Amino acid sequence: MPRGPMGHGGHATEKAKDFKGTLKKLFAYLKPYYVKFIFIIIFATGSTVFAIFGPKILAKATDKLSEGIISKISNTGGIDFGAIAEILIFLGCIYLLSALLNYIQGFLTSGISQRVAYDFRKAISEKMDRLPLSYFDKHSSGDTLSRVTNDVDLIAQSLNQSMTQIVTSVVTVIGILIMMLTISIPMTLMALCVLPVSMALMGIIMKRTQKYFFKQQESLGNVNGHIEEMYGAHQVVKAFNGEEESVEKFVVYNDDLYESAWKSQFFSGLLQPLTTFVGNIGYVGVCLLGGFLATGGSISIGDIQAFIQYVRQFNQPITQLAQIMNQLQSTAAAAERVFEFLDEEELSKETPVVEHEDIQKIDGSVTFNNVNFGYNPDKTIINDFSMHVHAGQSVAIVGPTGAGKTTIVKLLMRFYELNSGSILIDGHDIKDFSRSDLRSLFGMVLQDTWLFGGTIKENLKYGKLDATDEEMIKACELAYADHFINTLEDGYETIINEESSNISQGQKQLLTIARAFLADPKILILDEATSSVDTRTEVLIQKGMDKLMEGRTSFIIAHRLSTIKDASTIIVMKDGDIVELGNHESLLAKGGFYADLYQSQFESSKEE
Repeated sequence: MPRGPMGHGGHATEKAKDFKGTLKKLFAYLKPYYVKFIFIIIFATGSTVFAIFGPKILAKATDKLSEGIISKISNTGGIDFGAIAEILIFLGCIYLLSALLNYIQGFLTSGISQRVAYDFRKAISEKMDRLPLSYFDKHSSGDTLSRVTNDVDLIAQSLNQSMTQIVTSVVTVIGILIMMLTISIPMTLMALCVLPVSMALMGIIMKRTQKYFFKQQESLGNVNGHIEEMYGAHQVVKAFNGEEESVEKFVVYNDDLYESAWKSQFFSGLLQPLTTFVGNIGYVGVCLLGGFLATGGSISIGDIQAFIQYVRQFNQPITQLAQIMNQLQSTAAAAERVFEFLDEEELSKETPVVEHEDIQKIDGSVTFNNVNFGYNPDKTIINDFSMHVHAGQSVAIVGPTGAGKTTIVKLLMRFYELNSGSILIDGHDIKDFSRSDLRSLFGMVLQDTWLFGGTIKENLKYGKLDATDEEMIKACELAYADHFINTLEDGYETIINEESSNISQGQKQLLTIARAFLADPKILILDEATSSVDTRTEVLIQKGMDKLMEGRTSFIIAHRLSTIKDASTIIVMKDGDIVELGNHESLLAKGGFYADLYQSQFESSKEE
């Protein structure tokens, strides 16, 4: 059975949820290529038919040769090499035409299979943009990656190998059966006696291997997911001496994969030798019967030769069909995971009221009206949150871990939908904006820096794709990133690797801050933006941020309360509720929860 890359979706089950339904959806997905499929069937059928006629034509050459030898022995004539040559030339043309048609159908099949893979990957990529963040909270990146790589590859390979094999196998079985009947009905019945035995064996094996193929897919997903996770966090694993536990988990996953893989491959591998063995028994019976009929003169030597060739070929397409059915089990598993992903619930449909042209007129005032939200519907973490932020006002959000500070920002950018309540920007509900227009109003600098593999210039201009080099450099100067960039050997053309490990954490933070400067947003969100830089650099960045925040609405999330003393308003959150509201001086004078937080940090700083 042809082997190939196997999908490893982490949520595969031992049985396909809907084998027939998945194949039906796959065939519906192939609808744009139906015309090409018709041509593939025509060319594959033509190639097979011409190949089937080969032994029958060769039988005539054999008969001519045997007649000539008999005539020569009896001194009544000789071998007609001219006639034999004509037959062989005609046979060569038949085989050449068969090969040409086979080449054409192979070319079309490869094109379709790769185009289908392209369509699937494109659909998955576009689907990712329409999925809510809650989906990625529940599914690992390895699971999604497996669908766009291994699962799609398996579908493409199956189409490439199985599509024409089904046609050629069916045509071959029917064609050979017809040719055998035209030669000898008794010998054909002898050959068909072993067919029920072969079919019974194939049914038993296919039923046995199905569950192992699906288990293999699942186990492979676990192995790949674990490797990806350990590779991405290898520094943490080493830092906490987690190598032994990691290896133990890998051994468990690898053992599961080994068990399912060898069973699926072993049982599917039994098909060919078993059917070949049964076929050989029938082959022996045909030879004995053919010899008996030849002695009675009811069949010629050439016909016996042709019939034996047909018998040898007869079991091969039957075995191929069984193998294809086994392969379709894996294909259905892969296709099912792909369709499951494509059928995932998407972001709610947008009905933007605010026109794109009006975005430039937004001042940046923000209003929260009785906002309630929970990542799980049965567990609310933001409770009846209300406040108004004037345009250009800087608002600091403080509180202990888990108070809901970052969640407020995620709701503001509509990464998640509210359970109830509303959020307004300049009086417009955020649902009145398209998501792209809404997010174009914001510039973000997060605690977790994100840079992609590419040059520093490419990473910076991600904030504003049409920015000039002069604008980029000015943004870096404001963020105090220009100096360190110019100390690098290639400056702004320095390549950042995929893990961003060739620059320091503080330098990465400076680049993300410069990217926010370049975006020049209406509303600025700073989530622990200076947490990864030293004190001196933090002071410099704070000066640049003060300049950046001038005239802009700013939301600042901070644990270090010393960095938000100058904020217009400080929101103090605890367990999803606003417990205090005011500026730095008034909250200290109040002597409440904020004062306790500030004093505890102040005392910690003195001790250090």
